[in-house]
Amino acid sequence: MTERTGLDDLLTFEEEPPPRAGRQRGGRGRAVLRTLAVAAAVTAVVLAVLRAVGLQVSIWIVVAGVLAVLAVRRVTADLAPPPPPRAGGRAPAGEEPDAWNWDARDALRAAINGWERPLDWSSGNRERFTERILPRLGELADERLRQRHGLTRESDPARARTLLGEPLWTFLSTPSRRPPSPRDLAAIVAELEKI
Repeated sequence: MTERTGLDDLLTFEEEPPPRAGRQRGGRGRAVLRTLAVAAAVTAVVLAVLRAVGLQVSIWIVVAGVLAVLAVRRVTADLAPPPPPRAGGRAPAGEEPDAWNWDARDALRAAINGWERPLDWSSGNRERFTERILPRLGELADERLRQRHGLTRESDPARARTLLGEPLWTFLSTPSRRPPSPRDLAAIVAELEKI
């Protein structure tokens, strides 16, 4: 009962449904009471300050002014644009169909760069390939073995060797004299996907 998962399955996602604009706990009455309490508190403070400096202003003018300020604050908060995304957040979707925004923070681009840069950096250097890329490929193989067969190369080497096949097992267990060519890497990835 093995289920094959291709790259298309790994790279697709479903949009999250928009948050429901349902009532908050307590509803509209609680919001009105909260606004009135804030207005009363601010009015009391403003009246106390005005009386302290010797000004006499009608209480109804102060109440109307405070309620107007609270209403303007509420309207501007509702009309304000959403805050900018955090540094590690997802970029919003919605690019034009034929144009790709290469500057957007994209999980696929990050994953590609996570492999592209080290592969490029170690393309002509065996030590770098052995230190950086080979352990990543081994982790991928172990993860595939763990997900599909419940084992790793360390937990059951004999069965893992059988499942991986001799060429892939040899590649992962013995460092090569030179980094593999792109064609060899493509074959290795194809073997990893067969697990």
